[in-house]
Amino acid sequence: MNALLKTTIRRLPYLVLGGTLLVAGATAAVNKGDSKTETKPSPIKLVVDERPVTRDVRLGTSFSPIVKKVAPSVVKVTTSTRAKQASVQEMPGFDNPFFRRFFGEEFEQRQQRQPRRQQNAPRQLGQGSGVIVTKDGYVLTNNHVVDEADEVKVVLLDGREFIGKVVGKDPKTDVAVLKIDGKDLPFIEMADSDKIEVGDIVLAVGNPFGIGQTVTMGMISATGRATLGLDYEDFIQTDAAINPGNSGGALVDADGRLIGINTAILSRSGGNQGIGFAIPMSLARDVMESLVADGHVTRGYLGVMIQDVTPSLAKEFNLKDQKGALIGDVVPKGPAEKAGLKSGDVVLEFNGKPVKDSRHFKLQVSRVKPNESVPVKVLRNGSAKTIEVTINELPGSEKIAKADPRNKEDGEVLKGIAVSDLDAQTRREFSIPNGVHGAIVTEVDGNSVAREAGLKPGDVITEINRQPVKSAEDAVKLTESPKDKTTLLRVWSNGGSRYVVVDETNAG
Repeated sequence: MNALLKTTIRRLPYLVLGGTLLVAGATAAVNKGDSKTETKPSPIKLVVDERPVTRDVRLGTSFSPIVKKVAPSVVKVTTSTRAKQASVQEMPGFDNPFFRRFFGEEFEQRQQRQPRRQQNAPRQLGQGSGVIVTKDGYVLTNNHVVDEADEVKVVLLDGREFIGKVVGKDPKTDVAVLKIDGKDLPFIEMADSDKIEVGDIVLAVGNPFGIGQTVTMGMISATGRATLGLDYEDFIQTDAAINPGNSGGALVDADGRLIGINTAILSRSGGNQGIGFAIPMSLARDVMESLVADGHVTRGYLGVMIQDVTPSLAKEFNLKDQKGALIGDVVPKGPAEKAGLKSGDVVLEFNGKPVKDSRHFKLQVSRVKPNESVPVKVLRNGSAKTIEVTINELPGSEKIAKADPRNKEDGEVLKGIAVSDLDAQTRREFSIPNGVHGAIVTEVDGNSVAREAGLKPGDVITEINRQPVKSAEDAVKLTESPKDKTTLLRVWSNGGSRYVVVDETNAG
C-alpha cells in the first residue's frame, strides 16, 4: 500500500478531476405572513398535558368518545393561487428548429418580432388539513399545504368558513401557522410527544382526497425517522391510514391529545401503504411558538461540523457503542471553540439528554434558545468531561451541527490514491484557506475502497492516525510502518473537517 502511495505521489504531482415519498396533502400555494407588526403579539397559550398515555394493553370497543372530542378541532384548509398570464406566440409551432434550419437566421429574427398575446392560466386550487390549537384561532398545518398561495380558507367541521392569515412558515420543518378570527373555537389539547412509545394506539384525523373528515386507527410504528430530506426531521411513523389531503391533520393518542401533525406517506402507488409520517408536537410546538412570537424561527447555533459514529470510528475512538456525534471540525470563534470543544470530541450528552446520532444532536442544538448556557458531555481521548457552552443564534447560512452527507460506510483508504503538496494553484482551484495544511488528494481510483470511504480529488488529508500532516511527504512517512491495516484520517473539504476510517484488512 505504502509503495503504491509513494509511487503515485512522485508520478502525479498534481491532477484535478473535475421507494417514493409523497407529501400527504395536495401541494398548494400562500402569501408570506408579515412578520413586521406594529405591536408584538402576546405569547401563544397552548394547553399541554404532559402525562404519558394510559398503557393498560386493552383495546376498547369504540373510540367514538375520543373522536367526538377531537373532530371539531380538525379543519379543512383550501388554498388558491391567482391565475398567471402566459405569453403565447401568434404563430404557434413556427419556433420549431426545423424551420430555422431551412429558412435561416432571417426567419428566426422575424419570429422574434411577431406579436405575442397574453393568455391566463387556470386558477390553481389546493387542499389539505389543519388543527386548531388555541381557542382564539391559531391553526397548525404543513408548510407545503399553504406555500405561496394567494388565498387560504379554513373550514370547520360545523361548516363555518374563515379566511386564514399566514402567521409564519418554516420550510425546514414543513410547519406553518395560520390565524383565523374567532372566539371560543374548538381546540385540541396537546401531549408531550417525547413520552410516546412504539406500539401506542393512535388516530389520524384529516380530509383525505377532499371527501370530508375521516378518522383512521393504527399504532406508532417507529419514532425519530428522517425521510423527506428536510433540515430538521424527527418524524413519528405510523400505520394509521394517511392519504393525500391528510397533510396538516391531527395524529392523536388514545386519550385524544395531539401528538403530531400528519405530513407524508411512503407509497409506490400514491395511496396509503401503511407507512405514514407525522411531525412530533415537541418539534412543531417549538416552531409554532417562535413563529408567533418573532415571525420567524429562532434556532440555536453551536458552530461544529459533526458526523455519525460508525463501527470503525467507534473502534478507533475506543467507544463502547455507536451512540453520540463525532465533532469533525469547530468553527473559529464560534460558541463551541470559545467553550473549549475540539475536533475529535465525541458528544455523548447535550443539555442533560443523551445524544443518539448527528441528526438527533442537530435537533437538540436547534431547540436551545440563544444566549442560554447548557452542559455538553464529551469523550476526549478516552476520558469523559462536561463543558458548559453558551449557545448563539443560528446565522442565516446553515452552519449548525451539520451532518456530513459524504460520511459513507468505512472501507479501504490510501490504496489507489495520489496526493500532492498544497500550493497557490490548488488552493485557488478548491477554495482551500491558507490556514489549512496537509496533503491534497489529486486522484482516487474509482474501484478503490478509498472512493467507497468518501475520499475524492480536492480533499485535504490533515491528519493520519491523529498525527498532523503538513505535506505529501508526511503522508508517505506516516504510512510506512503501520501497526495494522486500519487508518484513521482527518480530511478537510467543503469548508469543514470530517474523520474517515480506512480498513484494508480485507482488501483484494
